[in-house]
Amino acid sequence: MKKRILSVAIAALCASTAQVQAAGFQLAEYSATGMGRAFAGEAAIADNASAQGRNPALLTELKGRQISTGAIYVMPNVDVPGSVTIDSALLPVPITLPAGATDVADNAAVPNFYYSNQLNDQLTWGIALNSNYGLATEVSETHASALFGQHTSIKTVEFTPNIAYKLNEQLSIGGGVRIVYGEGELNASMPAWIEPIKAGLPPEVAARLPSAGTSLKSLKGDDVAFGWQLGTTYQLNDNNRIGLAYHSGVKFDLDGTASGALYRNAQGELTKFDGQLPLEIPAFAEFSTFHQLTDKLALHTSINWTQWSVFKELVAHFPNEKPASVVGDTDLVKVENFKNNLRYAIGGTYQINNQWVARAGVALDKTAVRNEYRTTTIPDSDRLWYSVGAGYQASKDLTLDFSATYIKAHGDAPINEEQDIAGLATVHFNGNAEGDVLLLGVQASYKF
Repeated sequence: MKKRILSVAIAALCASTAQVQAAGFQLAEYSATGMGRAFAGEAAIADNASAQGRNPALLTELKGRQISTGAIYVMPNVDVPGSVTIDSALLPVPITLPAGATDVADNAAVPNFYYSNQLNDQLTWGIALNSNYGLATEVSETHASALFGQHTSIKTVEFTPNIAYKLNEQLSIGGGVRIVYGEGELNASMPAWIEPIKAGLPPEVAARLPSAGTSLKSLKGDDVAFGWQLGTTYQLNDNNRIGLAYHSGVKFDLDGTASGALYRNAQGELTKFDGQLPLEIPAFAEFSTFHQLTDKLALHTSINWTQWSVFKELVAHFPNEKPASVVGDTDLVKVENFKNNLRYAIGGTYQINNQWVARAGVALDKTAVRNEYRTTTIPDSDRLWYSVGAGYQASKDLTLDFSATYIKAHGDAPINEEQDIAGLATVHFNGNAEGDVLLLGVQASYKF
């Protein structure tokens, strides 16, 4: 399969639904069941087969054969208000223009599927099919900020076979192999403000500048990468359980093509270039607790850690022919300098009667982006989660879960970024990231 540069599609991993839901470009929405409590206690609770998505050791808590499937519908409202300043020796004075973008992320559905099969009292296996990363964002090809990213999308599908073993009545362990497929696309284009600037320049100088709407850098492609996950649970007593899970980093070795007005050959011709980009999706871990306080009320907590510090910069490699603008064999696409982040969640479950259970939770998700490195492509910020949910026992074997979450960006998220245009001008973006997200989820679980 001819791979193209998923590189900067993941590379920019820009303003997306994912970036308002979880730090960086990570998706938290692995099941609608857990979303009802803001994903609190997920490494220690086994509601249904989806539990293996966070901790494979929880498979030992599931009896017989079970299927759980559902989807979470994401409705983001992501705005990036700001302005651009064009500074060039060709201009008498710098020019500042409004460049705010509203509602840059589209609605999207995040589906999932899980299956578990208990072989005996100690051994259970299962499979998980979900997504841990994803985004979609777009402005018009001539938008004032299109220079920093006009269209970006990435879709990932993760298939994980898991197995778990119950060592004794208190301790269980589990593990799985992560097989991750990703496809993505990035395009940056020339904004409309270039045309009046070109009109005031000498024809020979104006000819060197791309026209409005011209693709500057276009990269797209797909790849498959592998990782692993491990987990354990410990039953302190009948009413208290703890869980710990670790998911390894996933290293993509991406190769493909790059094109656009800024990627020309030595003769100045537009062409496509072979390229490569190493990219590591970070490892993440979760520590959770489950406490049955009364016959009807349970309390859950989670602390999540993600090793975002591995995401420092994105460098495209050109092993064969390289664009004339590239010095050496590499092109520094983005400097990110992410930092490790933490997420804190607390939630509860209340058994109303034999048929209905209610859930609720809150969470604080800390940003992985340092203020000085925040970009229009990843306008990440701290965010607060407010979740509610309900489960309905439709029959002896069928359970339906419903959930809703409101996520609000918390605190300031300044953006200061700049781009060079063919050595003739420097464009500065000065703005701020803000927004909120509404999530609606449904899950159906069946026991055989």
